[in-house]
Amino acid sequence: MTTVQSVCSFFVSTPLWSANWVWGLPLIVLTVVIHVLGLGVIRQKAVHVSKNTFRHRNQTALFGVVMGSVTLLATVLHGIEAILWAAAYRVLHALPDTKSAVLYSLNAITSYGHTSLALQDRWHLMGALEALNGWLLFGLTTAFLFAIIDQFRLDRG
Repeated sequence: MTTVQSVCSFFVSTPLWSANWVWGLPLIVLTVVIHVLGLGVIRQKAVHVSKNTFRHRNQTALFGVVMGSVTLLATVLHGIEAILWAAAYRVLHALPDTKSAVLYSLNAITSYGHTSLALQDRWHLMGALEALNGWLLFGLTTAFLFAIIDQFRLDRG
């Protein structure tokens, strides 16, 4: 048995874990794709505004407006992605209601984790996978924000 087969059989052999992986991995891929596409659209709008709007106006104010808008839109993206996880928790009956699912999801995706809410025992791994997903998404957002700052700096010479 190869190492890859051993690792795969470990994850699938635990009956309660296999469903977590089956649900969690596609959610991670889906949210990363949504995030990258969303950040791409936000970038296009930000570049358009910075290059074609307010050309002769206060550049510091323009920078503040662009960065504030980009940050707000990126935050909305994170919220949408957390809601996707919350919807999965509801479909799986891992949490009792939508409000609890959204609150749990926001706590998990931000790795904040400060809540009395807990997933049903069989779905605990999903919470950890969502936290991992959050790290990936927030890493992408951080790199994106730095790229927007750098783009603005380059556009302004």
